[in-house]
Amino acid sequence: MNERPIPSAARRDIDAVEMLRVWVAEKQLHCSLKIGMYRDGMGIDEELAWGTILADAARHILKALHLEDAKSGSGCFTKNSPQL
Repeated sequence: MNERPIPSAARRDIDAVEMLRVWVAEKQLHCSLKIGMYRDGMGIDEELAWGTILADAARHILKALHLEDAKSGSGCFTKNSPQL
């Protein structure tokens, strides 16, 4: 299995929690989610919390794609940004 490294900040923070994992396996996308933590443990609106998580993940993806585009000269960042 080819796992991504755990970010340094998550390793340093004893209260860090993994919220989302995504794999491509058997030609399909598979996800593991930690649903309920905000509602059950913090009294925070779960949908709002996940909206924030997904928006932040999208920003990280676009930033990484933009860095690759800067090397190749393509325009992925401008193609995807209007949808967010």
